[in-house]
Amino acid sequence: MLSRTAAAAEVPVEAGNLPADGSFTTIAPGSGLLHMTLLGTTRVVDAAGLDITPRIRKSRAVLAVLALAAPKRVLRDQFAGLLWSQRDRDQGRASLRQCVHELQSLLAGFDSSLFFADRNHLALDSQRITTDVRSGTLSALPLLADLDGLDPMFDRWLTTERQRFGRAAMAVAEAALVHRTHPPVDAAVAIAAAEHLLAVDPVNEAGWRVLIAAQLARGDRANAMETYQRCVAVLAERANIGPAPQTQALVASTFSAAIAPSPEPVVLPAKVVGRSRGARLAVRPFRSLDGTARDPLARALAEEITTALSRFRWLLLIVSPLLSEAGDDPGAEAGTWQDLGLDFLLDGTIQRSGATVRVSVRLLDLHAGPEVLWAARFDHAADDLLSLQDQIAAATVAQIDPAVLLREGRRAAEVPQGQGSAYSLTMTAIPAIYRLEEASFRAAGLALAEAIRLDPEYAAAHTWFACWHLFLVGQNWAEDTAQAMEDAARLASRAVALDPSDARALTIAGHVTAFLHGRIGEASRLHERALELNPSLPLAWAFASLADCYAGRHEAAIARVNQGRNLSPYDPHGFFFDMALMLAHLLRHEFEPAVILGRQAVAMNPQFTSAYKIMLSALGHLGRTAEAAPLAARLMALEPGFTVTHTVARTPLQQPEDLALYAEGLRRAGLPQ
Repeated sequence: MLSRTAAAAEVPVEAGNLPADGSFTTIAPGSGLLHMTLLGTTRVVDAAGLDITPRIRKSRAVLAVLALAAPKRVLRDQFAGLLWSQRDRDQGRASLRQCVHELQSLLAGFDSSLFFADRNHLALDSQRITTDVRSGTLSALPLLADLDGLDPMFDRWLTTERQRFGRAAMAVAEAALVHRTHPPVDAAVAIAAAEHLLAVDPVNEAGWRVLIAAQLARGDRANAMETYQRCVAVLAERANIGPAPQTQALVASTFSAAIAPSPEPVVLPAKVVGRSRGARLAVRPFRSLDGTARDPLARALAEEITTALSRFRWLLLIVSPLLSEAGDDPGAEAGTWQDLGLDFLLDGTIQRSGATVRVSVRLLDLHAGPEVLWAARFDHAADDLLSLQDQIAAATVAQIDPAVLLREGRRAAEVPQGQGSAYSLTMTAIPAIYRLEEASFRAAGLALAEAIRLDPEYAAAHTWFACWHLFLVGQNWAEDTAQAMEDAARLASRAVALDPSDARALTIAGHVTAFLHGRIGEASRLHERALELNPSLPLAWAFASLADCYAGRHEAAIARVNQGRNLSPYDPHGFFFDMALMLAHLLRHEFEPAVILGRQAVAMNPQFTSAYKIMLSALGHLGRTAEAAPLAARLMALEPGFTVTHTVARTPLQQPEDLALYAEGLRRAGLPQ
C-alpha cells in the first residue's frame, strides 16, 4: 500500500472515498461540468454528453483516483508510487507530468478550478464532477474494469477499492434482505449488489443468500434454484465446503423437497464440480497389514496428508465416508470412485515390526486402470509417531504435486483443439515450461494467454504465465525483455491478488521480484509467506534459496535448497534445484561441487541455460578450459549472441565480490566478453 505521510487535509489514495455503510447520494449525471463512469469501462463526458475520455490509460487512472478522492488533494508522489512503482521517484514523477499535461489539455476549455495541479498535489473540484459510484447505481460491473494491469501497486489498490465498494453494496443488499431500510430496497438493486460482491468474492456465502432471497422476493423460483446450485458448485470447487445451514434453509423453506443439511466438507459428483479449476483427489484411511482392526495411525496419517494437500490450492480435496467403506481394490470398485467424481486416490498400508513402522503410500490414477502413478516407502521408529506423521505427510505431498501436474498436463493435451477449458490449457502448458524446448515453450505461452482470456479470475493461469515469462527472460528468448519483465510482474501480482493463500503464486511472485527486478528484500518476504502457507512446496525452498544467494547469504541458501531436495529427492524438475545449489557452491568458491551438480542439471535438462553458465564459471576458476569448450559451444547455440557483459548486467547478484567472481569465471572459461 502507499505511504500515509500526507497531511491531514490530504486523503491517502488507498482510502478512496467510497461510503462504508451503503449510504450513496444520488447526483444526476450532467449536473456538474463532467460526469465519470467508473463502473465497468472508464468514460468521461461533459455536460453536453460529449465523450472526452483521456486516451492514455494511466491518465484515465489518475483522473479516476482524483474523482474518488475529491475534493481531497492527492500527493504526486503517491501517484508515482501507485502507477510507476517499478521506476525510481524521478522517472515516476516525469511520467506523471505527461499524464497531467494530457489532462490539462483535455480540460483546458473548462473552469480553471475544475482541475487543480501544483508542484506537489493534484485534485478535482467535487462540485464540478459527478460519478456513478456516488449515484447509488449498484452494478455487477467491476470498478474501473479497463484499468487492470497498469502496475502491480495499482492492481493492489484497485482490488482493495473493489472490495470496499462490494462491502458498501452488500450493506444495501443485506438491508433489503432483512427489511431494515424505509422503504425496503428494491429486489433489482439487491440482485445487482449481490452480483457485484460475488464478482469480487465468489465464496462470500452471504452474497449468495442475498441473491437467492432477492430472486425469490420477485417470484423467480427457477433462477433462485439455479443460483443455489451455482453456489453449491462454487463453494465445493473453490473452498471444498458445502452450503451453510442458513443457505440450505433459505431454499428448503421455499421448495417442497427440503434440502437436508449435509456434513462439511461436501462430496459432489463430477458433473457438479466440473473440471474447471483443479484435479479431484481423495485420501482414504491407511490399512494395517498386521491384522489390526483399527490402527490409530491409519486415520491419523490420512488426516495429516489431507491437511498438507489442502495447502496446494489447485487440488480439490474430497472427503466422504465412502472412502473408508470401499473395498481394498479401487479397480474392482469403479462405481464408488465414479460416484465421488475422483481423478486420483491416495492410499497406503502400515506394517509394524518391533520398534519400526513401515508405511507404504501409493497414488492411483483412476482414469487409467487404475494405474499406480507414484509410490514410496517410509521406515520410521515407532516411538515418535507425531514426527512420523509430519515427515511422511510432507514428503508425500511434495512428491505427488509434480506427479499430478505432469499427468494432468498429458491428459489435457488430449483435449481436442478449441475445446479446452482454462484449467486444461494451463495444465497443457506446464510440462512444456519445464522441458524448455523453444517451439513447445512458445506454444505454452499461447495456451496460458488463452486460459486467462477464458477465465480472467483463474489464479493458477496467471501464476504459471508469470513463471513462463521468468523462463522466457532467463533463456534470453524474449523479443522485448523489458516488456516481458513488466508482464511477469503484472501477472504475478494479479495471481497473488486473486488467491493470496496460494504459496506457489507467492513464491513465483517473489522470484519475479528478485530475479527480474532485483528487489531482494521484498522477494524474501514473499518467499517467507509462501513457506508459512505451504512448507511442503519444494519450489518455494528453491526460490527462497536463490534470493539468499543473490543477497550473499550462501550458507542459508544451501540449507534451504537442500530442504526442498530432501522433500522431493526425485523431483522431475530437480535440475532447477541443482542449479540453485550449484550457484551457492560457486559463490562459496566450492568449484568442484558446482561442476558435479552442473553435470547433473545439464543431464536432466540440456536446454536449461542457467546451469551451463554457472558450471562454466566454476570450470573457468578451476582452469579446465578444454572441458569447458564443448559446454560453451552448446550455450552459444542455445543463446546466440551471449556475452559476459550482457549476462552480468542482468544478474541479480547484489554483492560486488559475488558478481566479480561469477564474471571472472565466465571469462576464464573462454566465453566472449
